[in-house]
Amino acid sequence: MRAFAMVAGVVAGLLAQPARDWRLDVAQLTRGPRHHFFGYIGHVRTVPWSADGRYILALRTFFQERMPGPGDAADVVIIDTANGDAVRRLDRSRGWNPQQGTMFYWNPAASRSQFFFNDRDEATGKVFTVLYDVVARRRVREYRFDDTPVANGGVAQRGGRFLALNYGRMARLRRVTGYPGAHDYTGDALHPADDGIHMVDVASGARQLLVSYRRLADLVRTVRPDVDRKALFINHTLWSRDDSHIYFYVRAEFDTPAERIDIPCTIRPDGTGLTMHEHIGGHPEWRDGTHLIGVKDNRQVVYDIASRRVADTLGAPEVFPQPGGDIALSPDGGWLVNGHSLRGINGYTALRLADGTWARTPDMSRGAYTSGELRIDGAPAWNRSGDAFLFPGLDPKDGTRQMFLTRIVSQRPAP
Repeated sequence: MRAFAMVAGVVAGLLAQPARDWRLDVAQLTRGPRHHFFGYIGHVRTVPWSADGRYILALRTFFQERMPGPGDAADVVIIDTANGDAVRRLDRSRGWNPQQGTMFYWNPAASRSQFFFNDRDEATGKVFTVLYDVVARRRVREYRFDDTPVANGGVAQRGGRFLALNYGRMARLRRVTGYPGAHDYTGDALHPADDGIHMVDVASGARQLLVSYRRLADLVRTVRPDVDRKALFINHTLWSRDDSHIYFYVRAEFDTPAERIDIPCTIRPDGTGLTMHEHIGGHPEWRDGTHLIGVKDNRQVVYDIASRRVADTLGAPEVFPQPGGDIALSPDGGWLVNGHSLRGINGYTALRLADGTWARTPDMSRGAYTSGELRIDGAPAWNRSGDAFLFPGLDPKDGTRQMFLTRIVSQRPAP
């Protein structure tokens, strides 16, 4: 805690200043006529790059003007950085959406060659998770649960387990986060006892229910008695960096602000310690131990789940145009990138935590995709060495959705 406080003190308040010895350079990585995107935000070490840095995961699609239906498969591809960024198709997936992609995660136990992605059975509509091996060029395992079809919602940062969600229920209750037309085994149940956050053991394939909607309703009822007439769903299941805690959102009627339930919670992976927390924005990021980075009072803040209070702030007020935007901490914890989405553009601010210096990319147009199910979120995602990050945007020439690469480049201070 002492080391954390010392570092936080350097970057808090008015000590943040524009960088003089480094800058951000942006280049387009993929091109049309097909669309390419990674999908999910690069928080909780969700890294598009393989461990050796050679391959970058992506989805490739033929359309971006509508949500995918059950028959709309996207290509699962890798970008080969050792061969001129050649795009190579490996497989196809029917479990994806524009906001979260297919929940790509490299397998921490074999992160040079194996990754997870979601899919759904074409005949039954039931979702499942795939473990794919790049060297073998095949699926080495599928995690299917016929009675409770769920799929990956977040791989433990140290590996061995992944959290799983019912993407059919999510599509029914908040379409943008689910797979439209996927099988939902919960039907019309408001708080099913057999659904919630599931946990899957990677080696054995065994599944267990970590926390049910019935248990969550009992918790939420203490602050929202109206939960008894609302159907709950879950978004953003985030493992802490040491895999000791899971942060997630319990939600209902999200698209109706006056009726909305939106309560962040944490739970330990053994099912104990279920706790409600203060809301710190829709896309927080784990920093270290029990600390999360989020937003409060239009400031980027550090929130401690142990004390359930804001412990510090990051950057001066002028650093982040939208502190509640998509954020991602580099794998080594040295850099924070914030993606702001304002006035039809996306832009990115990188903050070096060691000294509080920061730099910002040029604005990137989102075209017509500024809101709703098809919006282009900021969604920055770091590489493993913490000197570059990806983000989605529109090709200025043909309007296709593509991947852009921002590099942190050293430069001499101005005289």
